[in-house]
Amino acid sequence: MIGQSATATGVRSLRKVSAVLVAFAVHAIVALGATGKASSNTAFPYDIKKARAFWAFRPIANPAPPAVKDSNRIKNPIDQFVLARVEAAGLLPAGPASRAELIRRVSFDLTGLPPTPEDIKGFVDDDSTDAYPRLIEKLLGSVHFGERWAQHWLDTVRYAETEGFEYDRHLPDAWRFRDYVIDSINADKPFDQFITEQIAGDEIDPKDPALQTAVIFHRLGPVRRNAGNPDIALSRNEVLTERTDVIGATFLGLTVGCARCHDHRLDPISQKDYYRLQAYLAATHENDILLGPTGAKKAFEEKTRTIKAQLKKLRDQLGKTDDEQTQTRLKKKIAAIEKTQPPSPPTIPSIHNDFKTRTAIHVLKRGEWNLKGEPAGPRPLSILVDEAVPELPADCPNPRTQLARWLTDKKNPVTARVIVNRLWQHHFGTGLVKTPNDFGSHGDRPSHPELLDWLATQLIKNGWRMKPLHRLILLSNTYQQAARPSSSEAATELDPDNRLLSRFNRRRLSAEEIRDAMLHVSGRLSVRAGGKSVIVPVDAELIGLLYKPEQWQVTSDPTEHDRRSIYLIAKRNLRLPFMEAFDQPALTTSCGRRETSTHAPQALEMLNGTLANALAESFAKRLQNESSNEPDRIIERGFQLATGRVPTANEREYARGFLRDQPLREFALALFNLNAFLYVE
Repeated sequence: MIGQSATATGVRSLRKVSAVLVAFAVHAIVALGATGKASSNTAFPYDIKKARAFWAFRPIANPAPPAVKDSNRIKNPIDQFVLARVEAAGLLPAGPASRAELIRRVSFDLTGLPPTPEDIKGFVDDDSTDAYPRLIEKLLGSVHFGERWAQHWLDTVRYAETEGFEYDRHLPDAWRFRDYVIDSINADKPFDQFITEQIAGDEIDPKDPALQTAVIFHRLGPVRRNAGNPDIALSRNEVLTERTDVIGATFLGLTVGCARCHDHRLDPISQKDYYRLQAYLAATHENDILLGPTGAKKAFEEKTRTIKAQLKKLRDQLGKTDDEQTQTRLKKKIAAIEKTQPPSPPTIPSIHNDFKTRTAIHVLKRGEWNLKGEPAGPRPLSILVDEAVPELPADCPNPRTQLARWLTDKKNPVTARVIVNRLWQHHFGTGLVKTPNDFGSHGDRPSHPELLDWLATQLIKNGWRMKPLHRLILLSNTYQQAARPSSSEAATELDPDNRLLSRFNRRRLSAEEIRDAMLHVSGRLSVRAGGKSVIVPVDAELIGLLYKPEQWQVTSDPTEHDRRSIYLIAKRNLRLPFMEAFDQPALTTSCGRRETSTHAPQALEMLNGTLANALAESFAKRLQNESSNEPDRIIERGFQLATGRVPTANEREYARGFLRDQPLREFALALFNLNAFLYVE
């Protein structure tokens, strides 16, 4: 499997590199234009009136739900917006999903875990009118709700616990940010507060550990350490660029990074606007906050200072010599000293403002750090504010608080739209806007623009709380539809991508859901929440590829290896082959929407992989214990646990024959490979 996973990774990497090179070439040609010179125009180079007519930049409206012909299909206003489009297209909406389908769908959707056979039976047999609303409240109130929905946010903010590049240095206790997100979602923290804490928590209250944890957001991107020094001009520019780009993608749903080298060629974002946005971050620097007893912290700091001084001296010598023998000797000394670094005490890898070392922000010609143009101070994007709004002073106090205030301003037309679109996407598989990180002119147009604005309005009316929106969506007829269309031929011809939502979208489980579901049905899932990330065993060949193999220290307690996937360490230079095969993102940039691919290594992982086979063994033991070793009871219990239903007559017959010739472990493995296990509808 290592070869398969590595091959798949290599192919994807080559494709990505090729795409980036092509895009870069086109970008450069457009930027240089006919004269061969980079754009130096720092005035707003767009027709502001025309630009603001674009749908994403218009003020959020509060449209009235439209009238529909078939009012019997309306459970709340969401259905009116959707059904009006379905009826206008001449389609019939699908009928309701079965009770068994619905509980499996909503359980995976809200918690990332399958319902138990007992839960399914209880729901199916409950004919009370409030059975489904009570189920929703139970799932929304579960700790597993935060664990599931935190993963969506972690994808978006490019969460990883290591810095990437060659060294892939571990960020001490970065898992605290993951726990912060889970706790915030479970508490239904208002989204405007959630944004503000991540952007500027340290400015709000530098003594509050929770707020210092929230701003780990800024530390999550890849960092090129350049021989251990992150503050040289080139590296500093890379850090500021990465942080600016992720703010644009995550909160604004705009490709602001395209304006780094020249005025954006597709959207009304000038190059100066880009550096004005970056200027909010100019004083932001790393601030590792050590926790624990004062004496232990002082001892660690003194030891670390000594080691850093020794390493700096050796690296300076290394940079001044071309003699290979001397270089080899110095590198060995550096490696030996690095190993003497004491383990870090409990830490919050936070940030703070240091105005004495604030980076002076300039419009950079061609985006190159050493080609400085005119200075830029903090200011929102011109397209989203009144022209009269001035730049703030470069050294204004609490600049990121000012940024957060603008991001969450009710007059800002994009922030609320972006987050409700993300929420819709994770319930239906596709957003109302298919490109969640790009609401610009090159992105997708909303399939239901009035519904998008109505949802954004509801979010703000509810004090930016997300759970009321979850309820609205889940209680709608649109969500409760079957995945099978009423008229498959018409639906396929008129709306092949189901953008009108005349039926529910069948979806394959994510990598985390598949692993967690296998743990769950095998009886091995550990539901312990929070805390330090888990490092599970992997093949030695993969560890050997790391710059420092000692970074992969397997968690000593084997029961920890069975925890939910969100608690596994997120290391940039070593993704678990199973997770990578099932489209876990690469963690280098914001992932607004995961791709769902189908390829041979997935089948190989599910049939031959270490994880699938180990859990199949445990699943077989569970079936044996719970079914008195009787074949028919084993078959029925196995299907109930794995698929949420009893086997069909054909499945039962095939299973009997299979068990006569194959061990129970192989039957359990076969259940893991059923589409009914891997997909929800």
